Amino acid sequence: MNRRLALAIAGLVVIAVAGGLAYWLTRPPKQADRLVLYGNVDLRQVDLAFNDSQRIATVLVQEGDVVHKGEVLAKLDTSRIEPQVAQAAAQVAAQRAVVERLHNGSRPEEIAQARANLASAKADAADARLVYDRQTFLLAKAATTQQNLDNAKAALDVADAKVEVNQKALDLAVAGPRVEDVMQGEAQLRADQAQWALLCQQLADATLQAPAEGVIRSRLLEPGDMASPQKPVFSIAIMDPKWVRAYVSEPDLGKVRPGMKAYVMVDGFPTERFAGWVGFLSPVAEFTPKTVQTEELRTSLVYEVRVFVTDKADVLRLGMPATVYLPLTQGAAAAPAATHAATDRQP
Repeated sequence: MNRRLALAIAGLVVIAVAGGLAYWLTRPPKQADRLVLYGNVDLRQVDLAFNDSQRIATVLVQEGDVVHKGEVLAKLDTSRIEPQVAQAAAQVAAQRAVVERLHNGSRPEEIAQARANLASAKADAADARLVYDRQTFLLAKAATTQQNLDNAKAALDVADAKVEVNQKALDLAVAGPRVEDVMQGEAQLRADQAQWALLCQQLADATLQAPAEGVIRSRLLEPGDMASPQKPVFSIAIMDPKWVRAYVSEPDLGKVRPGMKAYVMVDGFPTERFAGWVGFLSPVAEFTPKTVQTEELRTSLVYEVRVFVTDKADVLRLGMPATVYLPLTQGAAAAPAATHAATDRQP
């Protein structure tokens, strides 16, 4: 009996020592050594929507899924845009060939052909002149008619005109394209390339990607729904950074400065401390929001404080009531290591 009583007493002593040690490790600092603020956990949220209006083909994630930056979340039907991209690419290739031809100018074979045409026209003109001279001589001898002479003169004029036409064609072949034609071709090529780039971007926009690491809060549209820029498909909670939005009164404003370390405690994890730091101190006063609850009535103006929190395990949730402890003594600036914070980031 005495042995059982001794064991019971020893067990109670062990429990008391363990409880005292736990309280010692988790107790907040003394009132004079810290400033206590009250607020709520806050984080950034993103409503993701497609840039274009089209039928949704696939949705790849569910509510609660953790997504990473660049991860594909949903896709649109691309059966209409893909042929347009192919057509635009073909137009760019065709116009690029036109511009290259303008830059290269006439080929040697084309110039040789123009010279040969000119030589042929000159030969025809020489033959027409001989016929005309012969008809003139015969008319003087009354051996031909005026009609034959007029026909020979008309043939000579046509032959001379052909010589002039072929001479101009040779000159154009040697000179090459006009500068204005080259500039027009290059401008048309740039326009075709811009249209192709626009269609390629529209094709890329048919894939919805995560802008940052986060958690899917809401899945708002399903496959078969018509997407548009005004209709979000997902609502994503950004996991990093997280902060506690708290408020400090004017008498305590001088005790808070950006960059000072802090730690945060929430009701859901009463024995754990989350390391953090003051990242923002509002320069503008405001009335205390009704959502903030403190121990005393606060009707005076206050200043918003954002205390950024390290939450590697992602246990803090949006809107959680939180208590912020700001150590004020020189030696107590560093916050105790938190269970969910392996490292303590600072600005």
